[in-house]
Amino acid sequence: MQQFSLDNPLLELPTPAGLCQLTLRHLCESIAIFGGIGSGKTSGSGAVLSKKLLQNRYGGLVLTVKPDERAMWEEYCRQTNRTNDLIIVEPNGKYFFDMLDFEIKKSKSHSNISDNITEVLNVVLSASEEKASGKPDDPFWQESRALLLTHIIDLCLLAYNKVTVSDIFEIMKSLPKSSDAERQDAKEKDKKDDLEENTKEKNKPTLTAFENAFSAAIKNAEAELDVWKETLPSDELVSLVESGRFDTEAENKIPAARLIKQLDHFFNEQYYSLSEKTSSIINFSLSSFLFRLMREPVHSVFCKTASNFSPDDCLDGKIILLDFPVKTYNKTGQEIQMMFKYIWQRAMEKRDITKNDRPVFLLADGAQTFFTLKRYDVSGNFTSARTITVYLSQNLHGYYAAMGGAKSEHRVKAFLGTLGTKIFHANADIETNQYASSLIGEAEVEVKSTSDSSGQTFSHSETRSGGFQKLLRPEMMMRLRTGGPSNGFLVDGVVHYQGRLLMKSGGFAIVAFL
Repeated sequence: MQQFSLDNPLLELPTPAGLCQLTLRHLCESIAIFGGIGSGKTSGSGAVLSKKLLQNRYGGLVLTVKPDERAMWEEYCRQTNRTNDLIIVEPNGKYFFDMLDFEIKKSKSHSNISDNITEVLNVVLSASEEKASGKPDDPFWQESRALLLTHIIDLCLLAYNKVTVSDIFEIMKSLPKSSDAERQDAKEKDKKDDLEENTKEKNKPTLTAFENAFSAAIKNAEAELDVWKETLPSDELVSLVESGRFDTEAENKIPAARLIKQLDHFFNEQYYSLSEKTSSIINFSLSSFLFRLMREPVHSVFCKTASNFSPDDCLDGKIILLDFPVKTYNKTGQEIQMMFKYIWQRAMEKRDITKNDRPVFLLADGAQTFFTLKRYDVSGNFTSARTITVYLSQNLHGYYAAMGGAKSEHRVKAFLGTLGTKIFHANADIETNQYASSLIGEAEVEVKSTSDSSGQTFSHSETRSGGFQKLLRPEMMMRLRTGGPSNGFLVDGVVHYQGRLLMKSGGFAIVAFL
């Protein structure tokens, strides 16, 4: 039974022409808020929307760029009596979330686990590199990293029946490469010498993390194979062996047997034969990312300790705030929030609203910091999942820089086209103001012109013609009120919604936020 109607008015905003109403449907079709420094976007429309979401008992996720955002949301929750619903995830705090374990439990099969974890890690890594380099990552390196990650995760699952960031990191550091050939030959020679001298245990070479995992994987695969062999009649087993069909049949019947063969081919042939330069580039980009996850305080909070909260808590009305502000924790804070955001978005998309239709929200002030090119940011439709996205940013150029590449403008415009409601505050960015003006459009007007002449006689003529005039000129954006005592603490914002009249005058309204 649904308790939250999409068409009930949620916000009534005052305008010179009357009240402007926004429904839950408006909000679920996503909101983009723009405003320059000091424009009042955070204290104006951002604060009004945040408090309204809290007042209606919605759950949500809040991402942070600035250190003071935690205190701001604690105050919002105090004002709306939601303090007990606020989960503050912070270094040395009381909340923990094992990200990989969450993905494992949400997955339906072994291969699905590998794909899901690889997707999460690779999406964040690719987006982070795009932001750092200002250009999209080469597809070759993305695919190479994904292929390597998938096989390492498969190896972890087969060897240990679990996946941890630590295991991935240690295995990746010790992968066999062609440059390791002499080291491998030396190990084999040492083993022979040890056998000959009957001192094998004393001089036994130390196995690497990869060798330990591969040995455990082989042992587990052989155990499954032995169980299967026990189920075969002796004559059938003999027939399979003598005909040479045993290996093929085993791979068809035992997934672990097929997987260990694939892993052996990948690590000891395909990856092993890569040039040292190529494998080093793949390893360095991946290991540097994993290293940041291995460091404190991220590792204890998100990668090691058993979870005592999850994205699903938002469906019960909890507000999760990630207090790892980017201005404090830099790239590590950005990446861990992007990762949690992506996991959260995937979880919300899969929710069953027939059982629980409580709306949830994702709010990010400085949204371009956490932007990815995956479908949840670019083309996600969360109306059916009752998910509200509120992205605040200063201007278009912030998104351009986050996108990177020669086509960044087109990609940003495509992304903004998926956000149904847009609010524009005072801005000194010309392109953003022009975008707002163009989005609102023009109106047909009648243009009247007159002329007078005098001579022997006086004449007067008047002509009328049709024309178009911008409903909101770009320079008007500079004149919007920005709050503070001089403006009576009022913040003006131009609200535009696609496909529906907000006011009788058209699809936009100038709203005063208090």
